[in-house]
Amino acid sequence: MTVEPRPAEHGPAAEREQDTQVGDVELTRWRTQLGRWLASFARWLADTVGPYGTLLLTLAIGAAIAGLLSVVAVLVYDAVTDQDGVAGIDRPLLDAILTIRNPAVDPYITSFTDLAGTVGMPLVAIAAILILSIRRRSWTPVVLIVAAGGGSLLMTIAGKVLIGRERPPLSDAVPPYEVSASFPSGHTLNAVAILGVIAYLLVLRRQSNAARAAIIAVAVIATIFVAGSRVYLGHHWVTDVIAGWALGAAWLALVITAHRLYLTSRLRRDEQRAVA
Repeated sequence: MTVEPRPAEHGPAAEREQDTQVGDVELTRWRTQLGRWLASFARWLADTVGPYGTLLLTLAIGAAIAGLLSVVAVLVYDAVTDQDGVAGIDRPLLDAILTIRNPAVDPYITSFTDLAGTVGMPLVAIAAILILSIRRRSWTPVVLIVAAGGGSLLMTIAGKVLIGRERPPLSDAVPPYEVSASFPSGHTLNAVAILGVIAYLLVLRRQSNAARAAIIAVAVIATIFVAGSRVYLGHHWVTDVIAGWALGAAWLALVITAHRLYLTSRLRRDEQRAVA
């Protein structure tokens, strides 16, 4: 009788055995020419600075790309608002919300949206960092979650400084009021990036398709509710949350790509050690 070896549960060995494949998708296999070029670059970096050095450097490069995305978003936003295009839905949608807003419900929605604010979301991120890094005995969750949160914060600040858009009138908002610039929605951007990367890390260790689908669904629904709450409360225009969603998803994709390159570089180092 053949006994199957148990997969490693902690550290780099567990990352190699459990994090490189999600269902039928092999995360260290790159099917496009660009992907293969990135994989070759990651392997070269691994030979020079090691797997974690590769992760940090690729995240730094990704942050530069995210900065460019913020600038592009600003340029697109200016073009749209100058032509009174998509931004034309902002005032009509807020007017429609004002007709259905319920004072009895407002405090609950305010409490929920605070979970994605400057206090709630950092606490979620810290809790996820402690639980995942301790259970897995790895620095990878720390690096990825901090990168997701730090990058989303920088993108939020850049967008607010470059655009300086005014929020909806205070007469149309639910207190407590917010006075910072409106574009993009930082709550939405942070929720997409941070909850997205936490969901990604959880999905990596789930064998069931149902479990993976449930985790992704919870993360998506939570971010949709956060975005909707910002518009419902009159704290943002709808185009602010659309931009937050788009920028957060773009940054999340870059963080996940950096992690895939890290896994690719770690396998490269293992292959070299096996040959030696």
